[in-house]
Amino acid sequence: MSDTPRRRLAAGSGVLRRMTTRGRDEEHRVATPLELFFDLCFVVAVAQAGGQLVHALVEAHPGHGVQGYLMMFFAIWWAWMNFTWFASAYDTDDVLFRGMTLVQIAGVLVFAAGIPRAFDSGDFRVIWFGYLVMRLAMVAQWLRAGLSTTGRERRTALRYAAGVSACQVGWLGLLFLPDGARSWLFLGMAICEMAVPVWAERDYQTGWHPHHIAERYGLFTIIVLGETVSAATVAVQSAVDEHRALGVLLPIAAGGLLIIFAAYWIYFAVPIHLHLISNRQAFLWGYGHYLVFGSVAAIGAGIEVAIEEATGKAHVSTFAASGTVTLAAALFMFTVWLIHSRHQKRGPLQQAVLPVSAVLVLACTFAGRWAVLLAGAVATATVAVGVTLTARGGTALGQEEERGGGSEEAGRDRG
Repeated sequence: MSDTPRRRLAAGSGVLRRMTTRGRDEEHRVATPLELFFDLCFVVAVAQAGGQLVHALVEAHPGHGVQGYLMMFFAIWWAWMNFTWFASAYDTDDVLFRGMTLVQIAGVLVFAAGIPRAFDSGDFRVIWFGYLVMRLAMVAQWLRAGLSTTGRERRTALRYAAGVSACQVGWLGLLFLPDGARSWLFLGMAICEMAVPVWAERDYQTGWHPHHIAERYGLFTIIVLGETVSAATVAVQSAVDEHRALGVLLPIAAGGLLIIFAAYWIYFAVPIHLHLISNRQAFLWGYGHYLVFGSVAAIGAGIEVAIEEATGKAHVSTFAASGTVTLAAALFMFTVWLIHSRHQKRGPLQQAVLPVSAVLVLACTFAGRWAVLLAGAVATATVAVGVTLTARGGTALGQEEERGGGSEEAGRDRG
């Protein structure tokens, strides 16, 4: 083990240490137990948002449900993003850093507790307060980074602190504006939130670690997939207990499981850290994961809706219930291709697999009771075709390695 990892491990027992940028070439840079704990606590918020989406869809209120879900999931995803990129650059792992992170976790739990009230009655007070708790800790972390650095790096940290604070004040509009104006405020504030990193890092790029960031996003994908499996399992169990309609439920359960397994395979089929050379690639890739994470969680919600409809408990048609699964699965496939997989695909056939499969999954909506199972079969075939084409033609990364330019060190040199 190199000296840097040893120093990082030793720092865990320190009360306070100077917060300096971690090196992008640091070896053995992996997710810490604290980061994993932070991710797991977000499962509560993801489950709350997904549950409210299911409730709205089965009651035939798709507009209200989808809009509320998109808003709540943006808030969940953005809070996770704020911490993840900061920790990749400035994780000191001392007592103060850990304490501030635990405060953020407390804010996540308060936020999660307010999701049902925001969905049902438009009361955002608990959600705003939970975000305030998270933001106070996040601003304190950025101020600490600013005090520990100099020059452009300090200016970047202070810009983050100012931008995050200003956005939190802007969200106060959710508490006072009428219902019709809140959606427009949310859209405007979401744009402002995403503009903060672009503005803050225009002169200095924080020292996030490409391999660490790729791992963190991958781990959160697994956590959201796990929540999807859990929600679908509970829905199947409840339906069996109440109706014992195994003949109706098994195709949905089997198809849903195939979709989830395929989603895992598709996301992790290619390495991505070599693509994350600078902020230009990283921002687009990171922001695009709003749709990746959101669609994964929506697959679980869709499976629940399909089960509710199959057992006669949903006020929607079979076509609409099937569409909640197929639309989410198709969106996942296309978004993963657009921001993630296509950078390592080689040739038109490999590039076409996921977009074509997304269209085929959408077409499965018309298959009635068999729609989910058929979509699962298409997703499974997608994986099989992708594996076959890769085995025959390799990937862009493999081609680059053959030319001697595909190592991680080469990727860093190009950055």
